[in-house]
Amino acid sequence: MHIGKRIKEVLEQRHKPVTWLAKEINCERTNVYNIFARQDINTGLLTKIGIILEHNFFKELSDEFSKAEKARK
Repeated sequence: MHIGKRIKEVLEQRHKPVTWLAKEINCERTNVYNIFARQDINTGLLTKIGIILEHNFFKELSDEFSKAEKARK
C-alpha cells in the first residue's frame, strides 16, 4: 500500500481540503503534498493523521500484511 496515496484518498472521501489537514497537523500545505508522495511514513504522524481523519490506517496495513502472509503459504 502506498500510504501517502491512501491518506489523500481518505482526505478526499471526507471532503476536506489539503489546507484543513495542514492546519490540523500544524504544517504547511506543501508538506501535506509531500506526505501524499510518501510510500512510507512515521508511525507517530500516521497516528495523528488517522485520529484527525477518523480512519484506522494501521488496520488497513495489518489486513494487507495478513493477506500477503496467507498468499505466501
